[in-house]
Amino acid sequence: MLDKKRKLGRKLKDIKVGETFTTSFTVEDRDLLMYLGLTDDANPLYIQHDYASQTPFKRPVVPSVMVFGMVSSIVSMHLPGPGSHIVKQELEYPKPVYHYAEVRFNVEIKEVDMDNHLVQMQVTGYDNEGDEVVRGNLAIQPPYEPSSMNATSLENFY
Repeated sequence: MLDKKRKLGRKLKDIKVGETFTTSFTVEDRDLLMYLGLTDDANPLYIQHDYASQTPFKRPVVPSVMVFGMVSSIVSMHLPGPGSHIVKQELEYPKPVYHYAEVRFNVEIKEVDMDNHLVQMQVTGYDNEGDEVVRGNLAIQPPYEPSSMNATSLENFY
């Protein structure tokens, strides 16, 4: 990917209410272990089958912040895309996500606020069984328009 310039995501003026994006992520062991290692999180509910089996969950669950990480990735990479920044999140996790689950996400632009350079986005996510595992809203600042496409601010953005 070196020497390959990436484009910034969608600018505020190009985003329309009602736009949607849908994708899915599968929770793999490597992802879970990397997260737990990076955060030094040793919650037995996330990794110990013997402990989790004695809880109402019956098996290890995925940390909610990992589910949010999937949502954040959608914003950063797809809608609005690279250069975007989440400034507010109001999310609920009505059902836990279990190891190896595939989570299908749908995001929709609900409002475009030109004066404050913000878009409001609704998020929903469903597990393999079709149950809702995340729902809520985000306030996002889409990428800002650089002063020129030759701007030095993009020189190191690969």
